[in-house]
Formats: sequence, C-alpha cells, structure tokens
Amino acid sequence: MTEAVEDNTLIDKLYEFGERLNEAKDKSQNVEDYEGIIAAASKGSSNTRAKQLAAQLLPRFFKFFPDLSDAALNAHYDLCDEQDLAVRVQAIRGLPLFCKDTPQYIPKIVYPLVQMLPSEENVERDAANKALMSLLRQHVKETLTELFKHVQSSDENEHSRENSEVYEQIRESVISFVRDKVFPIKAELLRPPEQMERHIADLIKKSLQDVTGAEFKLFMDFLKSLSLFGEKAPPERIQELIEIIEGQADLDAQFNVADGDHIDRLISCLYIALPFFMQGASNSKFLNYLNKHIMPVFDKLPEERKLDLLKNLAESSPYTAPQDSRQILPSVVELLKKYMPRRKTGEETNFTYVECLLYTLHHLAYKAPNATNSLCGYKIVTGQPSDRLGEDFSENYKEFVERLNNIEELARATMKKLTQGMAEHNKAMAAAKTDEAKENIKVQKQNTTTGLRTCNNILSMTQPLHVKTPSFIGDKRINLSWKEAVKPTAISPPAGTKRPGATNGSSNPVVKKGRGAGGPPNQLVNRALEGLAYGGRSGSRGRGRGWGGRGRGRGYR
Repeated sequence: MTEAVEDNTLIDKLYEFGERLNEAKDKSQNVEDYEGIIAAASKGSSNTRAKQLAAQLLPRFFKFFPDLSDAALNAHYDLCDEQDLAVRVQAIRGLPLFCKDTPQYIPKIVYPLVQMLPSEENVERDAANKALMSLLRQHVKETLTELFKHVQSSDENEHSRENSEVYEQIRESVISFVRDKVFPIKAELLRPPEQMERHIADLIKKSLQDVTGAEFKLFMDFLKSLSLFGEKAPPERIQELIEIIEGQADLDAQFNVADGDHIDRLISCLYIALPFFMQGASNSKFLNYLNKHIMPVFDKLPEERKLDLLKNLAESSPYTAPQDSRQILPSVVELLKKYMPRRKTGEETNFTYVECLLYTLHHLAYKAPNATNSLCGYKIVTGQPSDRLGEDFSENYKEFVERLNNIEELARATMKKLTQGMAEHNKAMAAAKTDEAKENIKVQKQNTTTGLRTCNNILSMTQPLHVKTPSFIGDKRINLSWKEAVKPTAISPPAGTKRPGATNGSSNPVVKKGRGAGGPPNQLVNRALEGLAYGGRSGSRGRGRGWGGRGRGRGYR
C-alpha cells in the first residue's frame, strides 16, 4: 500500500514539474523542476507509468538546461535499459528529441540507437529504426556521419575494442539499416543534392577500407546511382570510381598466387569495373597488373577462377589503349597457344578459354596490329620500326596457322555432336512426363545452345587469322557466348559480386580430343559439353569478412 502511494506521489510530482516548466516564460530558471525529473528517471522505482512520463519530459525540456545535459542523458540511457519493454520503447522514441534544437548531441544519441538495431525485440528494433529516421530527417549530414562511423574499420572505432563480436553485430545492423532505409529514399534525404551526395560518397569511400565483397558491391551500386556519378558525370568522376575499385583490388600489392582472397578480390573488382571502362575510364592499371603478376602464373590459379579471369579480360579488351594492348599481347598469345595446340595430343581442350583468348587477341591486335608480326608471323605494315618487317617470322606464322586449323577441326566436330544432341533433347522433351524431367532437359538444351555459340564464335574469329595480313575484329560483331546465354533455371546463383552460372564443376570444361563417335548420342553430347562452359562467373565461396573474409590481409573470400 505504501509503495502504491509513493508511486502515485511520484507521478503527481512529475506532472507538477511538467506543468510548471510548460507555464514558465524563462524555463531555464526552473532548475529544481528539471532536476526532479532527472531524479525520478534515475530512481529504482518499479513504477512503469512514472518512468514513461519521465521519458517524455526529459527530452522535451532538455535544451533549456545545458548544465544538466550529462545528467539528463545518463538518466535517459538508464530508461533505455529498463527491463520493462514499454519503458524502453518510450525512451527510444524520445531520443531524437534531444537533438531537435541541439544537434551537437547527435553522436551521443546515434550511439545508443545503433546498439538497439540488432535487438531481438521487434518493437524495440522498430522504435530504434524510426528514431534514426527521425534524426536523419532533422539533421541528415550529422546523422550520416555518425552512422558511418559504425561501418568503418573496427580499428578506427573506439567502442569496438570492448567487444568485437558485439561490434560486428552492430556494424552489420547499421549496414542493413543504411541499405534498407537510407538508400531507397536518397532523393528525399540527400538535399542539397550536390553537397550531400559528395558527403555520403566520402563517407562510403572511407568505409571501404574493410568490407566484404557483397558490401563493396552494395556501396558501389549506390555510388553509381548518384547523379554525382551518373551518365552526365565528367570523366574525372568516373575515374574516381575506378580508383576506388583499384584500391579495393589492391593493385599496388605484391601478388602471391597462394593468396586466394586476393585473387577473388582482384577478379571481382575487375568485373565491377567493366561498366566504367565502357564509359571511358582507363583499364590500364588493372590490365598491366594482370600482365605483370597474373598471366605468368595463370596455370597456378585455382581452376574455378581461371574462367572468371579470362571472361573479364575478354570483356575489358575492347577498351584497352594501344600502348597497353602492345604490352599485353605477348602474354595473351602465349596463353592462347597453350589452349590451342598444334595437333591432337590427347590433352584436354577448353573451348571457352579459347573463345575468351581469341576475342582478347582480336581486340588488342586491332589497337596494335603490327605487334602480331613477331608473335604470329604476320606481315602488317604500319610504317613504324615496330613492324619488324626485316626479320623472318615465317615459322611463327606456320605454327600459328596449324593451331588455327586444329582448333577449327575440333570445334566443327563438337558442333556436330551438339547438333545431334539437340535433336535428342527435342525427342526427350516430347517424351518427358514430369515437370522436373522437362526442366532438366530445358537446362541441357540451353547448355547445348551456348556450346554451339561458343564454337561458332571460335570459327568466326579464327577464319580472318589465316591470312598474313589479317583484319582484326575491333567492333561488336562477336557476341560472347555467355553474354547471350539464358541462365539455366536449375542453377541457383550465389549472392555477391560474381555473375551467376558456372560453378566449380563447370568452370573447367573440357572435351577429350580424338574420341570417336561410338556410343549412344546422349553420351556423345555429354562428352562434347564437357568442353564448354555456360552462364557467367563461377560462384563465390564461403565468406566471413572480405570477399568472404573482410579486408585486405584479413581473408577475402
């Protein structure tokens, strides 16, 4: 009974404090009233109504008592930690009001709010989300600055040292909040656009020092969506994005072929950079790094990454400068010879590798044609000393043509098997009874179609190379097989920065040379399909932090 009377008395006092403060013309003179509210919030009372009332009054009159700011905030923090959910939610809702007229307190308000984002209580988490949105609408620049402090490297965040696991949970929750709540309404929040887009771009750039592959793609996609980097952006802005990607790819680092994380990051970043090469940004740093560090150890790369690398290289080649083309061509031709042997040896042939390398050869040679004189034995005259017309490269030409003839013979034989297989697929589709069987046959037909495209592309690209003065293909007449292929519906693509499609098993496709036509048609087709890859990039593997292990030197897969 006594406790109930005390609780009612406390509520009555809080109402009195609130009424006097409301009526006072100079509220700063009513120090004792505000101190009474702080005291009521700080007491160990179990009176839920009193604490909810205190949670309303503390932020309402906060700006009038700067000398009591620390005491008031600490009392409100206590309310945010109350066991009673109703009290906590009321306190969370009141947090943005502390900054309405006093934005200097935003850091002290954002910090407790982001800690509540991972809450298991839906109501509490929802209240924290709404409170942060309220802060963003009041003071967008300051609030974004504080939010991104929790995205940046843990070494730079003073709070993270206390508990790295808690920090990681908070960080992931903040990124989710930014992705789901901030990015979708950027046009509403980022005003004035030019100033605020630059501000959030700088915040993102600082945060990219330590991110996962999926996070990097998220932030790059957002930056691309800003008018700052849009279609009308000047070249220096596009180059700014390329430099961000180059930094993430760690192109200044010494390469170690055993560092799978760096390989994944490098290939993924090159893929992300492709649209910017199309807009005129330079691919020089990427391709020179590949030429110097990757191509010499290509055989030692993980099998599932080789195809991704060659596809990225092929798609980058049309945008390569003449000087870079000349430097890279020797490595490309050497690798092409490896996968395009002079004669049937019983070794495996990877037709998709050959397609990639032939496409790259054409586009690089289109920019630096006479570089192929010494490499392939051609007789292209440009009037420059680099023509090297006085030297005899006839053996190189003879050898290269033999390789062309051999790969053409293999491609035609494979196309014959694939065409035969397509007829078998059509019969099987007509006889299929279940949806699952039909879906599997559909995937096989799609793979066969892509295989035919691959072989057709190879034949289209080898044909001009037989003459001593070839006309290299430098336009878009060749549509790379994976660019046209329909994604097989039976394959579920992984999330991340790599394209959906070939996985471990299919990213190293081969066909055995010299095999006869014995056996049922479907077996023949299966053998033919072994030499072809379909879809896009191979799937990303496990991730922790980075491209699966966050940050350079911290695991990147």
